[in-house]
Amino acid sequence: MSIDQIVAQGVAKAVKELYGVEADAKDIVPQTTKKEFEGNLTVVVFPWVKAARKSPEAVGQEIGQWLVDNEPAVDRFNVIKGFLNLVIEPTFWNSVLKHIEAAADYGLKNASDSSPLVMVEYSSPNTNKPLHLGHVRNNLLGYSLAEILKACGNKVVKTNIVNDRGIHICKSMLAWQKWGDGITPEKAGKKGDHLIGDFYVLFDKHYKAELKEIAARDGISEEEAAKLSPLMAEAREMLRRWEQKDPEVRRLWAMMNEWVYAGFNDTYKRMGVDFDKIYYESDTYLEGKEKVLEGLEKGIMFRKDDGSVWADLSDAGLDQKLLLRSDGTSVYMTQDIGTAKLRFQDYPIDKMVYVVGNEQNYHFQVLSLLLDRLGFKWGKDLVHFSYGMVELPEGKMKSREGTVVDADDLMEEMVGGAREVSRELGKLDGLSEAEIEDISEIVGLGALKYFLLKVDPRKNMLFNPKESIDFNGNTGPFIQYTYARIRSVLRKASAEGIEPVDYSAVVPNEKEIALIQMLADFPATVEEAGRSYSPAVIANYVYELVKQYNQFYHDYSILKEEDKAVKSLRLALCDATAKVVSTGMGLLGIRVPERM
Repeated sequence: MSIDQIVAQGVAKAVKELYGVEADAKDIVPQTTKKEFEGNLTVVVFPWVKAARKSPEAVGQEIGQWLVDNEPAVDRFNVIKGFLNLVIEPTFWNSVLKHIEAAADYGLKNASDSSPLVMVEYSSPNTNKPLHLGHVRNNLLGYSLAEILKACGNKVVKTNIVNDRGIHICKSMLAWQKWGDGITPEKAGKKGDHLIGDFYVLFDKHYKAELKEIAARDGISEEEAAKLSPLMAEAREMLRRWEQKDPEVRRLWAMMNEWVYAGFNDTYKRMGVDFDKIYYESDTYLEGKEKVLEGLEKGIMFRKDDGSVWADLSDAGLDQKLLLRSDGTSVYMTQDIGTAKLRFQDYPIDKMVYVVGNEQNYHFQVLSLLLDRLGFKWGKDLVHFSYGMVELPEGKMKSREGTVVDADDLMEEMVGGAREVSRELGKLDGLSEAEIEDISEIVGLGALKYFLLKVDPRKNMLFNPKESIDFNGNTGPFIQYTYARIRSVLRKASAEGIEPVDYSAVVPNEKEIALIQMLADFPATVEEAGRSYSPAVIANYVYELVKQYNQFYHDYSILKEEDKAVKSLRLALCDATAKVVSTGMGLLGIRVPERM
């Protein structure tokens, strides 16, 4: 039982005995006492003032005295208005530390057969271009969120919906047909997704040149020229042939998509993200059309005079939403409905979480309503994990113009930067080339992931690669280096043959208690991250923990401490801190190096 639970149960017993009030210990949440006051944990006593018919100060005094008299973990107390500040008996913290040390999966809950199943969708790439910086934030948030929800005791399924059909895909296909000269990823010496992305950019280049030529020839605007574009007409014709399952077009589409998937898989592997199930828009859009037509029959949707199918959501304060165009083709909303149908067939979903940028907020408002009306029990409660955009100091990215920050290039740059900075600081001295490569990979990708995840996901953010690879401050390398330092201390202790002894009777000093208390907060931190859908909660907790450890490390000797019991306590603190740092960073998808 955690110290928070012990205090909560003690307070519940106190108010029942003192005031005859039945209080649920789960509703009593002690907070860490503010630094300006004496104490470790603070309990707000206002909820029982009315029943006690006394002032908040008097209620605090009575509950505090009851705890001192009846709960061995509470040493003393003070009351500031309606806030009861409790000082925990110093040696009690040793039992807390022993519990952390002994727990195999400290801070993590295991799912049971009755645990809810949460499906998390993230990534959602298009097969006409490689993954870029925006996808990196999406993938890292989605993967981390899935790991956190799993750590909170949920069953979790990680899914990806690949957008592998549509006019944008046909643009790349047409460009390859016209100007590719039979090139393949092998011949080009390029990843498949990069090669296809080049043709997407090439299409746009030729299209823009064509518009200028038509506009100049006919004396019209480029906007008007777009209606006369032969190139765009060819792309639309290719899409029509694809939808009619033309064998030639389908063969080309399958071949180019396979190139892209191979490229995506390499990127995902290096990024350290994975999926339990991948869905494809080419499979789901027809399912969506079928579900929409079923809704039409039931009167949930309606058809306009031009044959298009719509949903009227005005009764929910929204507008009318197009679901099928007049020519019968589907829109993104239709695809999402079809994907939902297949997922519901595949898994007994209790909650669905979509990791999609905040520019799609309205889309998911509409989707939630439509799924609910179409009978998906989790539709009304779906979660749109809406996150802000990520930009570079140079500004926004544009796929068509080829100005995106490619995910592969970014990861390579981060690893190279980590290698350079680490070498300059002497952190790679004495290591083999293989160790240097491994540590550079760990630190470079750790810097990237931590920088993107430490920010409140709802906020837009500016990513600065140079700032992220810093061994000081709130960065991944700072945390990783501290972890490596702790592991070095533990290795030295082992090499010196230091045997642990019982430290139960040791009275920890103020900084040792602060560190143990912070370690004790880890399970609640994981729960809060899951409740608020925010990996940033974990990231910033780990940073604060590492800062706390470094203060302790700076102020007190560990291996040179002469008192064996005190030395054992401090080594136990090192071990527990390393465990929590490794687990916390693992929830963010970040590896930590054993040495640096």
